[in-house]
Amino acid sequence: MKMLRLAVLLLLLANGLYFAWAHNLLAGWGPTPATEPQRLQQQVKPELLQLLPRANPASAPASSAPAADAGGLQHVAHRGAVTRAS
Repeated sequence: MKMLRLAVLLLLLANGLYFAWAHNLLAGWGPTPATEPQRLQQQVKPELLQLLPRANPASAPASSAPAADAGGLQHVAHRGAVTRAS
């Protein structure tokens, strides 16, 4: 009975900590999360990325449609090279 009570108390404590973390109540503790301005500064050569418009399947022939693999991921062009979009 004491082990069950201890397990319930530990689960309640874990849930309380998760709630506090999810609602950013622990912002002053630990490392600060990366925000968008910091992420923009960390980008390597963002000007090289080019977004291609999605082809309309009704008007485009099958050979010119972007290739999609089994997972449904489409490929994007990156200055002449074809890379996988993640």
